[in-house]
Amino acid sequence: MGLKEDALKYHSEKKGKIEIRVKTSAKSQQDLTLAYTPGVADVCKEIVARKDAVYDYTLKWNSVAVVSDGTRVLGLGDIGPLGSLPVMEGKALLFKAFGGVDAFPLPLNCKDEDAIVETVKRIEPAFGGINLEDIESPKCFAVERRLKEALEIPVFHDDQHGTAVVVLAGLINSLKFVGKKKNEVRVVVNGAGAAGSAIARLLHSYGFSKMVCMDSKGVINFARKDLPDYKRELAEMSGKEGEKSGGLAEVLRGADILVSAAKPNIVTKEMVKSMANKAILFPLNNPEPEILPKDALEAGAVIVGTARSDYPNQVNNVLGFPGIFRGALDVRAKRINEEMKVAASLAIASLVSDEEISRGKVMPDAWSKKVGPRVAGAVAEAAVKSGVARIRKSAKEEEEYASKIIEKQG
Repeated sequence: MGLKEDALKYHSEKKGKIEIRVKTSAKSQQDLTLAYTPGVADVCKEIVARKDAVYDYTLKWNSVAVVSDGTRVLGLGDIGPLGSLPVMEGKALLFKAFGGVDAFPLPLNCKDEDAIVETVKRIEPAFGGINLEDIESPKCFAVERRLKEALEIPVFHDDQHGTAVVVLAGLINSLKFVGKKKNEVRVVVNGAGAAGSAIARLLHSYGFSKMVCMDSKGVINFARKDLPDYKRELAEMSGKEGEKSGGLAEVLRGADILVSAAKPNIVTKEMVKSMANKAILFPLNNPEPEILPKDALEAGAVIVGTARSDYPNQVNNVLGFPGIFRGALDVRAKRINEEMKVAASLAIASLVSDEEISRGKVMPDAWSKKVGPRVAGAVAEAAVKSGVARIRKSAKEEEEYASKIIEKQG
């Protein structure tokens, strides 16, 4: 069968990918007395008296809502909440399999920014974290910002930050292989949507100081009068590099790195040939990248990473978000900050040893069960050090704890 038939059969055989299972017994009168009335009333009163007790007595300690309005799903665009449900359900599967996190798919039947924010605020009591997914830009930026301001649990837009974390991990190892330093290389970030914007911000915070950001109109700089606030931030980060002009072909000349989250087939062999020696390319458009790895390598690129699983160096968000939330939940972090994201990138990169790094191996395997615990440990420790954790844990303690939880998932 073809991919379409295989995928439909995979989903239809069990009518979906996840289900709810009970953790305790309901087989006797005593079970009912404890699980429900009258015993549960004492648990309720305990939580009312001590708010944080909700983490000890309910599912909140390990639950994440996967929230989408279905406006920017994969490469399919605005397909609505019902169309997005298989993706959100798949996300929940990955949360459980690679992070031991109980995630609930919640596609919303609304597209208005205010409505999304108010809905998430109202469902927050049941969840320890919120994962925003497949919300169109620039709306996604405002939704995430407002929810982070309103809630005291982690809010994370994976299309932005999960992608950025994995890209940074890949670049850390790529620079090791080509023998270049982050503060010396010139980076072109092409595409200023959710992923491209977040990638640029994280690379900048990590120390990539020579960077230029581009969108469909060209270089994002202050010479343009059409910049919304989030693009003005990108222009600020570009500094002198932002003074360049022209299209992608002109800006790529002499560049060491291209990270693109834009459109398929917009990078040519000639453009790659014009880049610096030992060029690194991450063409991330999915399913059709900006340039095929074969063509980029033939044109002189040394390392190419894509979002696809059928090419080496897959930039797969599953390397990031399960472990990030595992670590954040386990120290009851109030938010996921830059320090935690950088820590996650370094943890992912560390799972490929210096001896293993090669042209086709700058990322750990996406299905490796070692990734989640390593990321969780690094994120938990960073949360403690940066002052957003309510519980103190070392990286080693959290990694061991996360390993046990994830191992139970089989």
